[in-house]
Amino acid sequence: MTRGTVKGICVPGLFAWLCWLPAVGLAEPARWNVDPEHSTIEFRVTHMVVSKTTGRFTDYQGFIDMDADAGTVTSIEGRINTASVNTNHEKRDAHLRNPDFFDVGKYPVMTYKMKNYKKTTEGYEAVGELTLHGVTRDVTLTGHFNGTTKDPWGNTRAGFTAEGKLNRKDFGMVWNKTLDSGGLVVGDEVFLKLDIECIKAKP
Repeated sequence: MTRGTVKGICVPGLFAWLCWLPAVGLAEPARWNVDPEHSTIEFRVTHMVVSKTTGRFTDYQGFIDMDADAGTVTSIEGRINTASVNTNHEKRDAHLRNPDFFDVGKYPVMTYKMKNYKKTTEGYEAVGELTLHGVTRDVTLTGHFNGTTKDPWGNTRAGFTAEGKLNRKDFGMVWNKTLDSGGLVVGDEVFLKLDIECIKAKP
């Protein structure tokens, strides 16, 4: 899943990687658009049992519709272009784009749409539908609101972090190889980490 959303992840958006936040003194409902130049959507998966491989997506869009003063959110959406996967290894990235994994020719986009959210003792929890590789499953993201600020150009910005996990086999990504030691080349569980900066849309 670089600085450049899900990411509606956001991301689609996945994905959804955004969460609700407490009231911060902003009076009206507004749309907050993900700023991909100051956001990161990353994933991590076990490689050959003994290490982790980290990747990210570099092409994504997303938004959250929220009324910070009332403490309500009405929508979180994200879209991620799957061909933008980047693990800093050209051959591996080409493999991830082929039908063994993302199959970007057939499934060029993954999306995330929030279904519900709730406040927890540690932050916030968002549940949303992640559509990936032609399959839609619920994915839960736990997150924190990092505050708002005005930038030098008159924009109001908000920062969020979120984490989650999924099983790639739930989305039809079943490719693997068995090592001589008996382990597998690629783990099934994928950990997600999102650092998202949004800009409040101007009227």
